[in-house]
Amino acid sequence: MEKKKLSFSSYFLIGVMLFALFFGAGNLIFPVTLGQNAGTNIWMAITGFLITGIGLPFLGILAMGFSGSKNLQELASRIHPLYAVVFTSLLYLTIGPFFAAPRTGAVAYEIGVSPFIHEQWSQVGLFVFTFLFFGASLWFSLNPAKLVERVGKLLAPGIIILLAVLLGMVVIQPMGAIEAPQPAYETGPFLKGFTEGYNTMDALASLVFGIIVINAVRAMGVSSRKEILAATAKSGIVSTLFLSAIYIGIAYLGAKSTEAFGLFDTGGPVLSSAAAYYFGTAGTLMLAIIIILACLTTSIGLMTACGEYFNTLFPKFSYRTLVIFFTFLTFVIANFGLANIINYSIPVLMFLYPLAIVLILLTFLSPLFYHAQIVYVTTITVTVLISIIDGLKTFCSIFEMEYFGWMTPIINFYDNVLPLYSDGLGWILPALAAIIITGGITKWKQKLLS
Repeated sequence: MEKKKLSFSSYFLIGVMLFALFFGAGNLIFPVTLGQNAGTNIWMAITGFLITGIGLPFLGILAMGFSGSKNLQELASRIHPLYAVVFTSLLYLTIGPFFAAPRTGAVAYEIGVSPFIHEQWSQVGLFVFTFLFFGASLWFSLNPAKLVERVGKLLAPGIIILLAVLLGMVVIQPMGAIEAPQPAYETGPFLKGFTEGYNTMDALASLVFGIIVINAVRAMGVSSRKEILAATAKSGIVSTLFLSAIYIGIAYLGAKSTEAFGLFDTGGPVLSSAAAYYFGTAGTLMLAIIIILACLTTSIGLMTACGEYFNTLFPKFSYRTLVIFFTFLTFVIANFGLANIINYSIPVLMFLYPLAIVLILLTFLSPLFYHAQIVYVTTITVTVLISIIDGLKTFCSIFEMEYFGWMTPIINFYDNVLPLYSDGLGWILPALAAIIITGGITKWKQKLLS
């Protein structure tokens, strides 16, 4: 039987869909803020940002194809079945109805609609907008089989074209000169950009969206594992190229905007000011369209993924019922406001992000240590012991609470012993050490048995 291979147009279509799923409003805000603050060090900073903001999500997509797992839970079960359910459920709820999905509606309102609404009507405006926004998201999500057609052909090109117009004007008619970097970017701009790339949260989402891509490839008639991986990689490259170009362009916009507008705390006002600078009210409306489209496509992907996963976990509830429930929950949480959503999400992400990255790394290295469970268990355990403290520490810092008494000696120990701990990367070397030691022991035992 002849193995089917996809055409370039099919790769391109799936890649554009993947780009649209990844590209939410947060992906607009963080690079422009980086550009403003990095100043003349923008190129080192954006290089670090691209590695974590795009490189890690791309590896996450590949990891799902490389593993041959039918979903994230199956992949995580290499550690333990119970861990797989807990980790996968927490990840889906985090990027779904608890944090990321409500943020799409809240950010779309704050940046795209709020400038046109009087302050006294702000809460009412948020309610009405999120009702319409998540209603549209629900309509798309209830028909996942048409996701490639609807998202890839309809919404994603709108985002790309509108952004290209704005970024083109930045190159043709710069707003000002690039200024000196802010203190955080004066030394080590690469590492600072590297950690800023975490804010996109796309490495978490990649473990979910990877299944959507694989299912789309299978739906086009590809059944060979090797061809599925190849198609996934090629589609991922398309998405990566689009995201890279836009991140670089938006960061450049931010760097060029500082002289004209000054520094802003977030990227939203920078984009609004730039759009108004070039196109007046029409520019503000154009930005609103970009934001709403970007957030809507992300919301569709998140609701679809959550509905499909929890339908497998709780088959008594239909996909339709679950999507409606999650969309309603998302709508309710979105109306608590963007600031509250972000504040409560960051500690959870500090806990989950290292676990997701380590799982991706273990997936690729697994053949080297014969897929031994002991390597998975040891590495994840080490990572959990560090990341859970990071999450609690972040929670206390955000809400200006004193550390719990038992936390202080642990934090002091980590700070003194672990390299990069103050940068939020203290888990990296212990995780690598666990892989090397347990993997080496496993290979040694295997040689003795052979």
